[in-house]
Amino acid sequence: MRVVIFGSINMDLVAHAARIARPGETILGNDFRTIPGGKGANQAVAVARMGGTAHMCGAVGDDGFGRDSMASLASYGVDTSGVVISPGATGVALILLDAQGENSITVVSGANMRLTHAHLDIVAAALNDATHLLLQLEIPMELVIAAAQMARARGVTVILDPAPAPNTGIPAELYRACDVITPNETETVLLTGINPSNVSQCAKAAQVLHQRGTPEVIIKRGAQGVYWSHAGQGLEVPGFVVPVVDTVAAGDCFNGALAVGLSEKMAMHSALRFAAASAALSVTKTGAQPSIPQRTEVEIFLQEYGT
Repeated sequence: MRVVIFGSINMDLVAHAARIARPGETILGNDFRTIPGGKGANQAVAVARMGGTAHMCGAVGDDGFGRDSMASLASYGVDTSGVVISPGATGVALILLDAQGENSITVVSGANMRLTHAHLDIVAAALNDATHLLLQLEIPMELVIAAAQMARARGVTVILDPAPAPNTGIPAELYRACDVITPNETETVLLTGINPSNVSQCAKAAQVLHQRGTPEVIIKRGAQGVYWSHAGQGLEVPGFVVPVVDTVAAGDCFNGALAVGLSEKMAMHSALRFAAASAALSVTKTGAQPSIPQRTEVEIFLQEYGT
C-alpha cells in the first residue's frame, strides 16, 4: 500500500551537551553531527522502514544539504519524484540534546516555506492509488489544508501530526479535513488548554478536538503510551519503558508506522501498539532518520513483550 508524505525536509545540526544552555549562557558540548531530518522526511523513512511504499512530496534547496537529504531518502527506498529543488537554502533544524536525551529544537525552514500552490499538482498526482496522506506543520499552512482537502475528496485517509503546534491554533478547515490527528502531550496542551496527564484528561482533550471536526484523536504520551478516541469511545494503549538516548523523530516514527499498520488493515489497537513499539525503539538510538528501526526489529521487540 502506498503512503504519500507531504511535508518538510531538513538537515539536522545536532549538538550534544550535559544539559541545554539557559538563555545568555555558553556551555561546552561533547559532540556534533549533521543528520538528515525534517518531520516529513522522517515520516517517509519510517514508512519505508516499516515495509510500506513511501512517496515523498516537498522541497529542498540547491545546496549540499539538499543533495545529501535526497540521497538519504533514496537510500531508505523512499520515492523522491515528488520532491522539487528550489533555489536557495535547504531547511535546517538546530537541535540541542542533553544527557537524558531530551531536546530543544529551532527550525529555519528554508525551501520548505518556499513551497507554493503550484506544487499541489505534484501532490495530487501522487495521491492516485494512495491509501494514506501524512501531514505535519513545517510547510505553509494553506498548502497543508489544500492537500488534506484533496486527499479527503479522493477517499485517502489523512493523518495530521500537528507539529510544531502554532500558538494561534489550527484553522477550523484543517480539523475538518483530517481523519486522524496525533498530538503529543505538549501539542495537546497548546491546542486544547488541557494537560493529558491521565485518561480522564485525555478524554476531555480528545472531545475538544472531536468538536472541531476530526473524527479520530490519538494522543501520544511517550512511555505512558497512547490514548485513542473515536465515536465517543476511548482506548488506552500502554507504552514501553526503554533507555532513552535521543527523542528526536520518535513522533515521526510513530506516525509513519501507524500509517503502514492501518494501510495493512491492522485493527487500530494493533496498529497503535506497532507504532508505539517503533517509536520506543527509535529513542534508544541517536539521530532522526538513523534512529528509525526496521520492521523486523519492531516485530521481535513486540514478541519479547508478548504482543
